[in-house]
Parts: sequence; C-alpha cells; structure tokens
Amino acid sequence: MEIKQRMSKRFAWLLGMVVLVAIGLLVACGTNYSATSDGLVVVGSQGSALLQTFSFSLSSGHTSAIYNPPSSTVNSTCVLPGLPSSIVLDPAGAYAYAIISQNSSCANSQTGIAAFKVNSDGTMKQVGSLTVDPNPVALFMDSAGKFLFVAEGLNSISQAPNSKPCPGTTTQYGVCTYAIGSGAALTAVPGTFTLTLQMGFQAPNFVALAATPTVLPPLGINGAQNAVCSGPGNNPPTSEFLYVADSLNNVVWEFGVDTSTGALGNAGPAKPVSAGSVPSGVAVDPCDRFVYVANNLSNNINAYTICTAVSVANCPNADGSLVAVSGSPFSVSGGANGTGPLVVDPFGNTLYVVGTDSSTISVFRISPVSGSLTAGSPATVATGGKPTSIAIRADDSWLFVTNFTAGSLSQYSVTPASGALSPQPTITTDNYPWGVAVK
Repeated sequence: MEIKQRMSKRFAWLLGMVVLVAIGLLVACGTNYSATSDGLVVVGSQGSALLQTFSFSLSSGHTSAIYNPPSSTVNSTCVLPGLPSSIVLDPAGAYAYAIISQNSSCANSQTGIAAFKVNSDGTMKQVGSLTVDPNPVALFMDSAGKFLFVAEGLNSISQAPNSKPCPGTTTQYGVCTYAIGSGAALTAVPGTFTLTLQMGFQAPNFVALAATPTVLPPLGINGAQNAVCSGPGNNPPTSEFLYVADSLNNVVWEFGVDTSTGALGNAGPAKPVSAGSVPSGVAVDPCDRFVYVANNLSNNINAYTICTAVSVANCPNADGSLVAVSGSPFSVSGGANGTGPLVVDPFGNTLYVVGTDSSTISVFRISPVSGSLTAGSPATVATGGKPTSIAIRADDSWLFVTNFTAGSLSQYSVTPASGALSPQPTITTDNYPWGVAVK
C-alpha cells in the first residue's frame, strides 16, 4: 500500500511537471497572437542570424515574444545561412523579404534575398530558395506590393571593378528590380536605364531608396480624412518614380518605373539632384508630394517637391524630377546626430528621422502645402544604443526602432494628430538586431 502511495505521488508530480512544460511551450509557440487584436513586428538579428517575431496588443502595446525555432539561440550563430539586415513586409502582411548577407561562419552561405511566409500564429517559415543577388544593402517594396526594389551598394555598376549585374540582365547595375509573384516568388526584371557619371563622379554607393505611391492612404474610421489625399474622388497616381541615395557622390538619382513590369528607366533630367554630405536615408510621402533625404555627415534633411504635374511650382515637366523645398535643408535639433534611416507616417503628416550616433529619433511636422519641416513636440525622443532601422504601422499607431549595440527594440505609441511619440517598455531581442518591419 505504501509503495502504491509513493508511486501515485510520483506520478502526480511528473504529471504536474508535464502540464507546466506544456503550458510553457504553448505560451512560447505564439498562441498569444491574434491577427484581429494584435500587431506583429519582425526583427532580423545578426547575433544568431535569425528572424524573430513579436506580438503586441493594438490597444495597450503590451508585447510578447513569439516562438521561432530554435527555442534557444544561446549557442547558435547560423540559424539562417547568413546575416539578415533590411526587411520589408508586403501590404497584406502575408510575406516578409529579408536581405541575407554571406557569412563565412555559416555553411553554404550566399548573399541574396530570402522570402518568409507569415503564419497565422505569428511564426515565420522561409519559402523557396534564396534569390542570389549581387550586393543588396537596402530593400523597398512599392505600395501595391507588386515590385521589390534593391539598392546594390558600392561597386555595383559597370565602371566599378568586380561589378556584377542584376539577375536576368547584363546591363542593369546599381538598382535591381524584382516582380513579386504568387507564393512570394521573385522574378528579376531587366532595366532600361543608363547611368552616366558626370565629371568628378565616382562609382555610386547606393545605400537607400524609396518609390512614389501608386495606392493612396485610405479613409480612416467612420470616413475620417487622416491624409490630405485620402478624400473621396482622389485618384491614385498613374506614374511611378524611384529615388536612390548615393552616399559617395552626395546626390539622389531618379528612375522611372514601368508600372506594368517594374522595369527601371531614365526619367526626368539626366543630372542627379544634389543632397547633403553622405545621404543615408530616403522617404517619399504617401500622398506623392515630397521626398526627404537624411544626410549622415552634414546632419540635416533635404526636402524636395516631386514634379508630378506642370501646375506644381517650379516644375516645367511632370517627369518626377525634384525641386528643393524652400528652406531646405532642415537641421535636426536637441543633440541629434548622424541622421540616417527615416520614415514618413502613413498619412503624410510627420517625418521621423533616426539619429544613429545620438541614439535618438527626430520628429518633424510636414507642411501639407510646401513640404517644409518644423520640429515636433517633443522634437526628439531617445532610442537604445546605435539605432539602425525604423518602421511604422500602416494605421499610424505604433513605431519601432532596432538598437544594434543594445540588443533591443524600442517601441512607441503614436498620436496621429500631433505625431508625438510615447515610449513604451523596451523589448529585448537576440544580439545585434538590424532590420525591422511591422504588420
């Protein structure tokens, strides 16, 4: 009888442990994510070479880590066969695309672009094989989710040594384009542009890029007009342009986009537009009015009007060319330094600029008429150490920044009416987070 009692107690203890482990696994496996009430943020971390996902409440912002294999990355260095950096999500949030850079520590490592399916529980799984790409450094997806544009970095055009063309063509260098098919398939699109370097120009170092929208912001809840271009009867643009920052020649290049195929061609004046010293970030406002360029060394922001109609001031042609906004460039304040990645909010009212050296975000309000910038209130907010990437949710409610040296993700709630950011508790990530995208 005594033996049976001891066995019964031991069995009950074991059963209790099994239940606790099962509960822990359920929590870790992302059952706390609901697509109807939660947002999803994707982070690429270079410490263990993996993508992580986090669920956050749309009402409170409370964040929970979602399990992504393996469960422990303490001793992992190559969960993915290379280092993830720039990340974008398609407009539906169904697939994510990430740059994977070759890493000698990882077996069979190559440089290219990987696609990942976002599952209903918030976990992710790579689909298809890596799309090998010459030298990707930044990604941008057009607003309709049809094309993926890739900045190819230094030594990526024919004048540069050891240059490699984009897949599917022997003539396109510097910026590669992919048409996005079903199941996140990427098909290389040959370009028709030529890059003519002016006297004194070096081979470009393309580091950031952004395209004009072909889909305008929708009306808000109960028909609220959150963006000046979201009113009933406003038709989306029929032309599309791509702007690319060249950090070596301190200019912005312009390309025309074939809206049927995604092919890039020459557009506007052949001469690129001057920027500040070491331009490192580009953003286009969602109403197709303005382009903003952050200059890392001169620590300021260039603002340009997009010539989409001859009725626009100082625009002789509706060719997408850029005209400097009065008062540009605009300086950052509050000790911000090393301006880099930047994003315009989804309604086109506020610009957020990362200070990579000062660990800050600078907030600017955008004049809807002129495109000029004025400091927000507060003008700056703090991030973690060495912020590298920024992303804002499509409903203009939450903003995230990865902190490379801090191993963390900064989260902010957004007040759309003023653009003000309210810091939330910092989220711990794997080591050396780089890219970020939010659904």
